[in-house]
Amino acid sequence: MAKRASPEVNAGSMADIAFLLLIFFLVTTTIETDSGINRKLPPMEDSEQDVIIKQKNIFTVLLNGKDQLLVEDELMELKDLRQAAKEFLDNGGDRSCDYCEGSKDAASSDNPDKAIISLKNERETTYKTYIAVQNELVAAYNELRDKRAQSLYGKPFKEMEANYNDVNWPGNKEKLKEQIEQIKLDYPQKLSEVQ
Repeated sequence: MAKRASPEVNAGSMADIAFLLLIFFLVTTTIETDSGINRKLPPMEDSEQDVIIKQKNIFTVLLNGKDQLLVEDELMELKDLRQAAKEFLDNGGDRSCDYCEGSKDAASSDNPDKAIISLKNERETTYKTYIAVQNELVAAYNELRDKRAQSLYGKPFKEMEANYNDVNWPGNKEKLKEQIEQIKLDYPQKLSEVQ
């Protein structure tokens, strides 16, 4: 009687199948990413001397656990915060700011370069209210920058930044970058956040 060969399983393609399954799961699986607030922090300075800041150059915004807003020791509604911040930043109290259109009140901020907005909140403050307050403060800076860009260059600051970030914009990007930096120097964003 003839010997019968025992059946064998062809394992040559098993590695190919495993590789294809691995590629399939890598391509189809989504990985959760954390999301948060995009905020660029100022660089650390190794300064050994203490910086003296006049109290009149600090705009204090406090949020309590009940989401109440206390601005410069007075209760304020969220809808009034942006205007109050703009008046503080654009005051020009020491008259060194030739582009400031504020009331030139000597008891308020000297100029936008020295003005600091301090945002403090309690742990019980809701995230929604905190973000809304932060958005109003940043919007105050943006509106002042828009107004300055409009007076200097005839176009809003947001449009200038959009043009700079557009790879197909046909203009001179170096000149546009200088203009953007000038406006940022005129109204530097100094927002101090403390919890």
